Amino acid sequence: MADRVDVKSLIVVPAVITLFVTLLRLTGELLNWSPALFNPAAGGGGALVGIAWLVPIFGFYFGWKLASAGERPAGLGPSIGYPLLGGVLLPAAGFAATILGVPQNSLSLFAVFVVFSIIGAIVAFRGWPVLGRILVLYGLAARIPVIVVMFLAILGSWGTHYDVPPPGFPEMGPIARWVAIGVVPQLTIWIWYTVVLGGVFGGLAAALAGRTRRPATA
Repeated sequence: MADRVDVKSLIVVPAVITLFVTLLRLTGELLNWSPALFNPAAGGGGALVGIAWLVPIFGFYFGWKLASAGERPAGLGPSIGYPLLGGVLLPAAGFAATILGVPQNSLSLFAVFVVFSIIGAIVAFRGWPVLGRILVLYGLAARIPVIVVMFLAILGSWGTHYDVPPPGFPEMGPIARWVAIGVVPQLTIWIWYTVVLGGVFGGLAAALAGRTRRPATA
């Protein structure tokens, strides 16, 4: 792959854009801008400004660039099917755990999500390993700055979604809370999200690139 696609150049612009969005969101929450755009509540769900929305865009972009460079998946079905399977594993495991009596908002349920996010990401990775590797690297480039922001936000009690724990979260010190709501989910659940969703859209891009590519002329 190295002689066809420069991975660093492929990732650097998306990583810079993602960092900009992270800093923009932090600024919006600190300055109390529109909650619809910058939701400061725990989890920050539904905010229109956030890096989660970038994953399908860059997943498609990575898939298109790889396919255009000749780095196509072994099969278009598996390239999309494995990410879909990996995406189903996590919510299915969470549902099964609650049916079996694991309490909501508990560390035990959180552990289930962490474990199955890793398993789901591995499954999704198998669909198109070349794209999977790029998505993991992009995920790390996107999430490590968030981990740093969360560390500073928790220490400073900024009142943003970066430092507010979810409802029912047990009391713990700032470093332990940073590890629990910052480091662990950012490096597991959010990497799973990136590999799964990015893998689906990357597979779709490869399929589209295959249909639109013109045959070589003599």
